[in-house]
Amino acid sequence: MKIGFSANVTSESVDVAVLAKRAEELGYDSFWMGEHPVFPVNSNSWSPYGDIPPFMPHMVDALVSLARASGVTHKLKLGTAIFNLPEHNPLRLAKEVATLDHFSGGRVVFGIGAGWLREETEIMGGDFQHRWAQTREAVLVMKELWTKEEAEFHGRFYDFPLVRSYPKPSQVPHPPILLGGNTPNVFKRTVALGDGWIPTRVSPEQIRVGRATLNELAGAAGRDPHGMDITIFGVPGEVDVISAYEEAGADRVIVRLPTSVGEAALEGLESIAGQLRPWLLP
Repeated sequence: MKIGFSANVTSESVDVAVLAKRAEELGYDSFWMGEHPVFPVNSNSWSPYGDIPPFMPHMVDALVSLARASGVTHKLKLGTAIFNLPEHNPLRLAKEVATLDHFSGGRVVFGIGAGWLREETEIMGGDFQHRWAQTREAVLVMKELWTKEEAEFHGRFYDFPLVRSYPKPSQVPHPPILLGGNTPNVFKRTVALGDGWIPTRVSPEQIRVGRATLNELAGAAGRDPHGMDITIFGVPGEVDVISAYEEAGADRVIVRLPTSVGEAALEGLESIAGQLRPWLLP
C-alpha cells in the first residue's frame, strides 16, 4: 500500500514546493492536486460534495503547482485528482502533461474524469451531456500524440491532420491514466482507456467489489489484472481505515491534509506520517 497526500492549495496556502519537499523526506509516495479552471458564481448542478467547499473557487493551477513541486523533489509521484478532460484542449494538454513527465523524470500519474459541474464544463467549451464520449476521444487523442512521431485524429469532438507534438513523456508508452467515477460503467471505461481507477468516498466493500470487477474485465480484454491500479482519493489518515482498504485490494490511498495554510500544513503532514509510518517509503 502506497500513501499519497492532497491539499486544498489556494493562493493563501503554504508554498507547494515546501510541502512537496517535506513530504518526500517523510516517505510519502505521491502529491495530488485537483483542478477547476473557473468556478461559476451561479450553478444548479448537483455536487457530489454536498455543499461546495469554500476552497474550490480559489484553487491554484494543478499542473503549474506540480511542476513547482517536481523541481524540489526526486522520487515523489505527481498526481492529478482529477483533471476534467472536456474542459481542456487535448492537444495542448498532451504537451503540458508530457512536459511535466519529461522534466520530472517520469513521475506523473494522470487522474482524469468527465466532470460534474455542468456550468463550468460549458463555460470551458465542453459538451456536458456527452462528456464521457468527449473524455474518451480526448484520451485517444493524447495517446496518439504521446506515442507517435506524427499523429492525426478524426473524431466527433476532435479532428486534425498530421501534427508533431513534443516532448514525448518519459514514461513509455505514457503516464498511467486513472479514471475517476463511482458508476458501474467506470470499470469498463477503465479497462478500455486507462491503467487504474481513482474513486472517492467509497467503502472498503466497494473497493473489494471494484477490484474483482476490474480483474474480471481486464482478463476478458486480454490485459493483466495486476496492472490495474486502485487509488482511493480523500481517505482519513487513520491506521484502521487504511488497513481495511489495503485488505480490500487498494494499491494506494490519498490522505487529505486538514489544512494547507502555514506551519499547520507541515504539522498535519508530519502528524499523519507519524501514524502511518509502516506504509511510508524508507
